[in-house]
Amino acid sequence: MLRFPFVKPAFKIGVATILTFSFASCDALNQATEILSQTANPTSAEINMGLKQALEFGTSASAERLSLKDGYFGNVAIKILFPEEAQKVERTLRTLGLNSLADNVILTINRAAEDAAKEAKPIFISAVKQMTIADATNILLGRDKDAATQYFKRVTSAQLHDKFKPIIQSSLSKVGATRYWSDVMNRYNQIPLVTKVNPDLQEYVTQKAMEGLFVEIAKEELKIRDNVSARGTDLLQKVFGYADRNRGLGSL
Repeated sequence: MLRFPFVKPAFKIGVATILTFSFASCDALNQATEILSQTANPTSAEINMGLKQALEFGTSASAERLSLKDGYFGNVAIKILFPEEAQKVERTLRTLGLNSLADNVILTINRAAEDAAKEAKPIFISAVKQMTIADATNILLGRDKDAATQYFKRVTSAQLHDKFKPIIQSSLSKVGATRYWSDVMNRYNQIPLVTKVNPDLQEYVTQKAMEGLFVEIAKEELKIRDNVSARGTDLLQKVFGYADRNRGLGSL
């Protein structure tokens, strides 16, 4: 083993300190490079790709969550109740002790909505794929934190309605909602002196199912906009970090 007796201990310590500092500097440089790469302005292509990635995650999660048992029925924010014009019917029936009949209507119309929600995911994914770079940039940098939800309402509502309504019609019959609804209306309309009502249950449940879906999508959108930990990929961190710094610009 070679020895260098003429090298002083202080010099050895100095070299070791320099080497340690150099390695630490390399680590710091790597961290700084990583941070800079995340804070650098994304390209239009990255904005397009990042937003679409976020929207696919969010819409898929919303549709899957609502299609589960109690997806609507167990969610107070979107649970479907009696139509407004039929709420006096519900109150009257409950006054007469017919609580179970009213409860069965509410349960079964929510089950129908849960059935329909299964069909929403491919509709939203198709809408995401058709989104232009200009759409993506405006959604990302616009002032409204529900800009993506508004976009989906605009481009998917007609298709969702056409897809949901026959499913809800079938499901209402399958789960007994149509029968319960008929029983409710018949019992109510037999009461002397009441004004007869009979709202279109299929159309009502279709509309409420769509409204509930958009409520959930808005929650997912707000989560990724406001919660940094919800941005699960480097691309999402870069794109939405840029949005945090530049929201309201509307373009690159």
